[in-house]
Amino acid sequence: MLKVKKVAIDTDPENTVFLSRQCALYRAEEFRALKRVEVSSDSQRILATLQIVDDPEIVGTDELGLGQQAFRRLKVAEGSPVKIAQATRPRSLDAVRRKIGGEVMTPAEIEEIIADISVHRYSPMEIAAFLVASAGFTTTEETLATTRAMAKTGAELKWDAPIVVDKHCIGGIPGNRTSMIVAPIVAAHGLLMPKTSSRAITSPSGTADTMEVLAKVSLSIEEMRRVVEKENVCLVWGGHVNLSPADDVLISVERPLAIDTREQMVASILSKKLAAGSTHVVIDIPVGPTAKVRSQSDAVRLRKLMEYVADELGLVIDVVFTDGAQPVGRGIGPVLEARDVMAVLHNAPEAPADLRARALLLAGRVLDFDPALRGGAGRACAQEILDSGKALAAMERIIDAQGRAAPASSPGGLTADVVAPKNGHVTAMDCFRLARIARRAGAPMDKGAGIDLFRKIGDPVKKGETLYRIHSCFSSDFEFAKAMADEDAGVTVDATHAAGSVEA
Repeated sequence: MLKVKKVAIDTDPENTVFLSRQCALYRAEEFRALKRVEVSSDSQRILATLQIVDDPEIVGTDELGLGQQAFRRLKVAEGSPVKIAQATRPRSLDAVRRKIGGEVMTPAEIEEIIADISVHRYSPMEIAAFLVASAGFTTTEETLATTRAMAKTGAELKWDAPIVVDKHCIGGIPGNRTSMIVAPIVAAHGLLMPKTSSRAITSPSGTADTMEVLAKVSLSIEEMRRVVEKENVCLVWGGHVNLSPADDVLISVERPLAIDTREQMVASILSKKLAAGSTHVVIDIPVGPTAKVRSQSDAVRLRKLMEYVADELGLVIDVVFTDGAQPVGRGIGPVLEARDVMAVLHNAPEAPADLRARALLLAGRVLDFDPALRGGAGRACAQEILDSGKALAAMERIIDAQGRAAPASSPGGLTADVVAPKNGHVTAMDCFRLARIARRAGAPMDKGAGIDLFRKIGDPVKKGETLYRIHSCFSSDFEFAKAMADEDAGVTVDATHAAGSVEA
């Protein structure tokens, strides 16, 4: 058997192992043509892509090097004995091949595929084949079966409460950090909300990235449970608690391929809510010309599919359509978004009115799940909790319970103003473009990077006035972001007329 050596190479999302060409126990060339090998210890096994190494400083002749992902997933200590064998192709790939041919998969076949994906038995190429075949056509029953199968992989949380609420936005709108306001309002009201959120993949910040500016988000399931039992609510990174792990694997391949079907979106969202133990969920679907959902008819189709799957799973959901024409709040990027959230919770005069209004709308819909409230009273109850300071106090308790972040981060010191090219009104904002510029500036890797907005749709502006400010922490990112903004700023100024943006 070979000895495990941890190799400090990030090969996310794939498992990669490294074998010396002069290996004393295995003929490396015999494995090279196949590329995929099975690595096994006494208690665990993984499939991995094999790379041949000639440098003895990287891997010795009696060692098997494991990249960071493979080392973490095999769960063995360095120096532990392992053996390798030619990988056996997952049997579930036969169903994927039939799906490519146009057949409908059975629930059992889907469960086997998702189980194999969740334990990394599929290569990225094989996952891509499954996703592309499913994007071609997926029946409603296949969507339901996929959601069930994804919820069953990984941890499943149970809570001792008749109602466990959650709120989720399908994404695509920069700065839409309403969960960090909704959650403390719900906590102060007394409902249970174990909120697990994602990190950004292609956006400038996810809820977990922004919350990490204020508190620790990488909690274990036991730590998460203690926070919820103490404060009613948590705001943690879902990837650390292993809920619906197949979803994270699928997303890592979906994003580079720009695959984002209604069916996969529904399975992704509802499987995680089911695994987290939620019983009642508010779903926010922003609709706008540069949002994920760009028409009312598409929004209605997505809502109907969500409602069908949720009904079959026993989840109560309330789908809300909101304005997706422009970013929400002023900040785009972790530190700037956290600033906006805390301004709303402090009831500060400079707090973004649109972020406050949308958070109250969604918090009210969540509180309406409470049978003790009179129908429709949730919005007024949410506003009283926010206005009174109870939401702020709840947020401070949640931050302390999860572990306060220190030291506090600040916006990036390299700044550039993007100005109006002429007099007029802001008539359009490209959410996708602004998100890309903020990412090019360094967000979310650099917490202080991003965009600070000074104008929104409908605002008058004079030539040379600042539309937004780019913040960066590193000069290379700064130059990239400026160049992208110079090419297309993502904000349209029209000299002839104004356009308004209405909060749904």
